[in-house]
Amino acid sequence: MNNTSLEILFSALLVLVILSGFFSSSETAMMALNRYRLRHLVKTGHKGATRASKMLQRPDKLLGLILIGNNLVNNAAAALAGIIAYKLYGDTAVAIATLILTLVMLIFAEVTPKTIAAYQPERVAFPATLILRPLMMVFYPAVWLVNRISGILVRLFGINPNKAREDALSADELRTLMGTTSHRIPDKNQGMLLNILDLEGVNVDDIMVPRNEVFGIDLDDSDDDIVQRILTSEYTRLPVYEEDINNILGIIHLRNASSLFHNRAFNREALKKLVREPYFIPENTPLHVQLHNFQHEKRRIGIVVDEYGAVLGLVTLEDILEEIVGDFTSDIADNIEDIQAQEDGSYTIDGAATVREINKALGWELPTDGPRTLNGLLLEILESFPEANVGLSIGDYRFETLKIGENRVKSARALKA
Repeated sequence: MNNTSLEILFSALLVLVILSGFFSSSETAMMALNRYRLRHLVKTGHKGATRASKMLQRPDKLLGLILIGNNLVNNAAAALAGIIAYKLYGDTAVAIATLILTLVMLIFAEVTPKTIAAYQPERVAFPATLILRPLMMVFYPAVWLVNRISGILVRLFGINPNKAREDALSADELRTLMGTTSHRIPDKNQGMLLNILDLEGVNVDDIMVPRNEVFGIDLDDSDDDIVQRILTSEYTRLPVYEEDINNILGIIHLRNASSLFHNRAFNREALKKLVREPYFIPENTPLHVQLHNFQHEKRRIGIVVDEYGAVLGLVTLEDILEEIVGDFTSDIADNIEDIQAQEDGSYTIDGAATVREINKALGWELPTDGPRTLNGLLLEILESFPEANVGLSIGDYRFETLKIGENRVKSARALKA
């Protein structure tokens, strides 16, 4: 080494600094790779991603290789810098050379390469695997020994290096992930994905048409009334019942019912034969479960019942789909007749309007974990039936009852404070 020229020594030192930067950047890039994007690239056949994914299956071995290489290179660079300083200025320059080399390594072999790798992990990691894979075979004995000793130590902290890393996401974590990728996914698509996740927190009785609003056919009505109801219906499927909706016979498709009018004669018995047996749904069924049930049962409409079998309302496949994609009609606020905007910025709301409808139409955050309707919510807060119109506040929202009767709040004025 004493006979080696300074040019060769400086060249060797430069190579060692570059190698140190390679190992430093490789470590940061491999650990910074997005695991979900990596899986996607592997599925598409990306060779660099496939190599990186295989090496990341055992991150302890990967880190062992990188750190062995980095320490060997750094120690060799320190020794070489000492030799160069000694040849130039003698013993007194060795300490100064150590300080200078520390600064050089910090800037050019640590901070700069790692910063680049952190911002562009794929551009650094994928090509780096072309060098790291053969190095793994060359240094395998040293890597095995280091990992063996390290594995014993990490087990003391309750970590099993042989156990596969768990990358599964919870629903809440997936919501957060969706928010961080909003610039890559259109707002409409992002909203639908989030709505799918929210189906678990909503039950069929939250979105059903209540029994008093169900449009159906009562066989106790006259023939003329039944015919008129069929001809004027805006729905394609109607429930058929006798006397009371609790005595429901089933569902009829109006396409089939049209055959009853070919001879300008209505046949009540023929109508009954066209009725398909009803499909009942427990009131607390989550929407994501009911969506699967509709698909499995080949149904589009179901009757919601309580624990005693009493009919509570009706829910359709379209109702659930609207929870995902939004209302099929124009603006939701324009389609809820129960909510009327006033000139002073307040809203007149029917007491039968559901809390979820109000929140969706106005962008409010009224509590949805209690009563379903505005009437029920106001009475729960008041804890008694008011004898006259009253005002009250629920969080940031102020309400004033406008019409009271039949043991319920028929309408109220609402304003966000």
